[in-house]
Amino acid sequence: MKGISIFFITVALVAGMVGCAGGGGGGVIEYYLTISSTDGGNVTTPGEGTFTYDAGTVVSLNANPDTGYRFLGWTGDVSTVGNVNASQTIITTNGNYSITANFEKVNYMVAAGLYHTVGLKSNGRVVAVGRNDEGQCNVGDWTGITQVAAAHYHTVGLKSAGTVVAVGWNDYGECNVGGWTNITQVAAGVHHTVGLKSDGTVVAVGADYSGQCNVGGWTNITQVAAGAEYTIGLMSDGTVVAVGANSVGQCNVTGWTEITQVATGGWHTVGLKSDGTVVAVGDNEDGRCNVGGWTNITQLAAATSGCHTTGLMSDGTVVAVGRNNEGQCGVGGWIDIIQVAGGLYHTVGLKSNGTVVAVGSNGDGQCNVTGWDLN
Repeated sequence: MKGISIFFITVALVAGMVGCAGGGGGGVIEYYLTISSTDGGNVTTPGEGTFTYDAGTVVSLNANPDTGYRFLGWTGDVSTVGNVNASQTIITTNGNYSITANFEKVNYMVAAGLYHTVGLKSNGRVVAVGRNDEGQCNVGDWTGITQVAAAHYHTVGLKSAGTVVAVGWNDYGECNVGGWTNITQVAAGVHHTVGLKSDGTVVAVGADYSGQCNVGGWTNITQVAAGAEYTIGLMSDGTVVAVGANSVGQCNVTGWTEITQVATGGWHTVGLKSDGTVVAVGDNEDGRCNVGGWTNITQLAAATSGCHTTGLMSDGTVVAVGRNNEGQCGVGGWIDIIQVAGGLYHTVGLKSNGTVVAVGSNGDGQCNVTGWDLN
């Protein structure tokens, strides 16, 4: 009987020791998973910090890059990560792990006007194709550019010094940006141009017939977008402000929260939430606001005065809703995309290797981007 008693005591001790693998008890092995990220993005699923999971749990991972950044890969204890190069993947908790999502700033981008497409190269030079009747594609001599924006018939470039240049249609003074300083982001509307300053205030020039340039009192702004006759501002607390025409509810954004990016079409506004879902208001002709089912979105584009909305997903694929009369929503086969832009009837996608794809109307050559290498 003594030997049997010792046997039972030994089994109990072993069971108790097994239960302590990750700090848990009760005979269940638990492990710690610590998740962090570099600048330029965040891990939205399951989040960032330290989490406790039962041994063998398969945990979904979703890393979302900020606008202007791309996902580089997972590092750390990645032996059980499904795909270290995929922003959306899994990890199996077979031990205590610490992993990091890595992001890199992208120095190139694309923008789409009504009938033209603009590309910013990593060396700060700019290229453009498409209609040029107002000189909106005359960007060949630009240097030191860090961001571009395109609208109906004008193109805007932000220089590394915080100054701004613009070419194209200037009937309303929308290209009168020569005196701007300390600008960190620009947006182009149909007849106006908006600039975000480094102190969180906003400036605007051009047509103001609907009050779209009445941004003088805005503060704590982190991003701006310009629609047909209205302007949208994203605030640092994730809420949104708007001025200008509201004929179809395109400025009804006062209830939005947890927004990380805003985009404007001609008469509709879309907002990306921190959980990767999307909200939209305004004209919903052709279903351009039917984004309620979208998930895992990292960037949005609303067509310049057009009728479609495009969303970039965390896995590098693209979704689109709205009018598809010229095939501008035919993005289902795109992969490895890091940024999207929308023109009137065309859609442009920037790939991680710096090449560019485009679908939709090409009557003015706005989709002739096959040979572009912006890297």
